[in-house]
Amino acid sequence: MKLPPLSLYVHVPWCVQKCPYCDFNSHGQKGEIPEAEYIQHLLADLKADLPYVQGRKLHSIFIGGGTPSLLSGSAYEYLLTEIESLIGFEENIEITLEANPGTVETDKFKHYVNAGINRISIGVQSLQKDKLISLGRIHNEQEALNAAKEAHEAGLRSFNLDLMHGLPNQSVDDALSDLKQAIQMAPPHLSWYQLTIEPNTQFASKPPTLPEDETLWDIQQQGQALLAQHGYTQYEISGYAKAGFQCQHNLNYWRFGDYLGIGCGAHGKITLTEQKHILRTVKVKHPRGYMDLTKPYLFDSWQVEKQDRPFEFFMNTFRLKEPTVKADFVNYTGLSLQTIEPQIIHAVNLGLLEEFTDSWIVTNKGHRYLNDLLELFV
Repeated sequence: MKLPPLSLYVHVPWCVQKCPYCDFNSHGQKGEIPEAEYIQHLLADLKADLPYVQGRKLHSIFIGGGTPSLLSGSAYEYLLTEIESLIGFEENIEITLEANPGTVETDKFKHYVNAGINRISIGVQSLQKDKLISLGRIHNEQEALNAAKEAHEAGLRSFNLDLMHGLPNQSVDDALSDLKQAIQMAPPHLSWYQLTIEPNTQFASKPPTLPEDETLWDIQQQGQALLAQHGYTQYEISGYAKAGFQCQHNLNYWRFGDYLGIGCGAHGKITLTEQKHILRTVKVKHPRGYMDLTKPYLFDSWQVEKQDRPFEFFMNTFRLKEPTVKADFVNYTGLSLQTIEPQIIHAVNLGLLEEFTDSWIVTNKGHRYLNDLLELFV
């Protein structure tokens, strides 16, 4: 086994309010956020994970939530300075922070840039008032436009707009209107994905009326054509970027790279070459428990067994439009190509996969029926 690139995920759990579709580990803000205290816990959490670094520098950092833009630029400046002193950064490290337009004050992005953040992901979701209300979002269309303007002016290397489709009572025209307005904001990167009803959410207990499958298919087809027309290349299932602006952090995830996870409920994936193990970790979920000094930050960890590694590898790499390199499968799973040969042949015969000398690539049919393709490796 070989060590892949190493990334870091930092979780900030607080939101102004919980959105009804959200199944992420987020908690409604009650009173003042314990910003300084939480930063110290993040650093202590990271120090406990330092043995997993194994001589690598950080390829990327992603600060997600929750709503990370509730914290100040000075907090992130201190955090990132300390992280760099503990691990070190690759020369062109990508550092992303998620932001909610409703929490973005004038010039706030510039403070984040001064802290070392070079990419912002803005959770727009929709640009129509009724859809934003149904999604429980705290911002309005103008605040989304202002956030995109701030992102252009802040000196960032790149920024992303998060946009959803398949929303309650959404028509094809509604969805394409959102997409057209988002494109007019000229983000280098767009995450455009379908709303799904997740267990243990408000939408799961009180499901809204979602568009029919035929409408969803029309939205997907026409939206992808619109994005391509404006120079956005689809490089993974929900990721569209102008040339050179793919999200490096997500690419490391999907290429089966390693990542440390610090913060409430954060997940990590680590390769241990000497033991020939792949380790999954998850931290304590609730802020109160996470910041309890009498308990460890680690909630659970487990090895990815050899029989599970093909599914876990392909569940990530097959999201991508790029070829999956055969050598990466061998190097990052510790398995031989012979272990998956029958499944690969079956996938090729079904028209879900194409095989080349050094790689595989998922066909258009394979991306449409990705779950069927992945089930071959279970």
